[in-house]
Parts: sequence; C-alpha cells; structure tokens
Amino acid sequence: MSELHKEVSELERKSATAARLFDIRRIIGGLFVVYGVIVTIAGINPSEADLKKAEGVHINLWTGLAMLALGLFFLIWMKLRPAQAPDETPGTPEG
Repeated sequence: MSELHKEVSELERKSATAARLFDIRRIIGGLFVVYGVIVTIAGINPSEADLKKAEGVHINLWTGLAMLALGLFFLIWMKLRPAQAPDETPGTPEG
C-alpha cells in the first residue's frame, strides 16, 4: 500500500506543477507584456504623419503602456493566487 501511496503523491505533485505551468494567465500576461514593450517603444518617438493620423494623440505610447499594465496585472494575479490542482485522486469515480 505504501508504494501506491507514493505513486499517487507523485502524480498529484506533477499535476500541480502542470497546472501552474500551463496557467492561461501566464500566457496572456507574457504576451501583453512583450507586445506592450514593442508598442511603447514604437510610440516613444512618433513621426509627424503618425501624430497627424491620430489627431495629435500619442496612441501607440498610451496603448503600449495600457498593454504593459494589463500584462503585469495578469502576472501579479498569477503570483498572488497560484493555480491549484484538482483535489480528486485519479481513478475515483465522480458523482
């Protein structure tokens, strides 16, 4: 019985690791941070034509900063509230 308990514990540990690794907040946050950096850099020094198209608003800069803020929000949220693996053990019937 001890061997079975060790095996179940190992599977639970792997499941918890997989749940944290494939947390959708990590993917969304990471993408928003990467794209936010790119758009912010593009918006730091806009050309006159770009400003004229946007009616004088530094739209790339503001959009990039907003994307950075949203990406950081997702990453901080993931850090403060990590994903939990399901409590059910493999092989037990549901219901």
